[in-house]
Amino acid sequence: MKDPTFWISARASGVLAYLLLTASALVGLVLRTRIFGRLARPALVTDIHRFLALLGLGAIAIHGVALALDAAVPIPVRALFVPGIAPYRPIFTGMGVVAGELALLIYLSFPLRRLIGAKAWRKLHYATYLVFLSATIHGIAAGTDTGRPWMLVVYGGAVALVVAATVYRIAVPSRRAAPKPSRHEPGSPLSLGER
Repeated sequence: MKDPTFWISARASGVLAYLLLTASALVGLVLRTRIFGRLARPALVTDIHRFLALLGLGAIAIHGVALALDAAVPIPVRALFVPGIAPYRPIFTGMGVVAGELALLIYLSFPLRRLIGAKAWRKLHYATYLVFLSATIHGIAAGTDTGRPWMLVVYGGAVALVVAATVYRIAVPSRRAAPKPSRHEPGSPLSLGER
């Protein structure tokens, strides 16, 4: 029997990448709703969102390298970058490549937000749904653990949570901080003290 190290690494890192990107998407979805009120500062939540995305990208990289190094199913290195040319389930493997590349593009857009504008950046960020959908289909159709009950729970739970968080975000308007009264508005502490 051949050494299964890379095969096990590819499977584990694929599942880990899916969980991390799902967690990042969930944190991003609840970021604007401020569901946790003052318990979670927006800057901290944003940092957690970005950190989870970075960890997810790292797990994707490990997943790709492990697949390329595994001898069981030879995956050429170029198939990690060009969707649809992998010999193993090319369409569904290609969806994983698209998900990874799009996730990287979205992550790289964070520091460019001011340059491209908040509106365009937000529209690009909506592509996270495409990343999640492509990654889910990739995992279900190309993953070798899909038939295992625990993996079906992972996929079902991830989809249910993302759908629920999306519905919540749509149904509940974002809680932006209420504007502070000006110094001279009636009822503001400063205006009362000036009288």
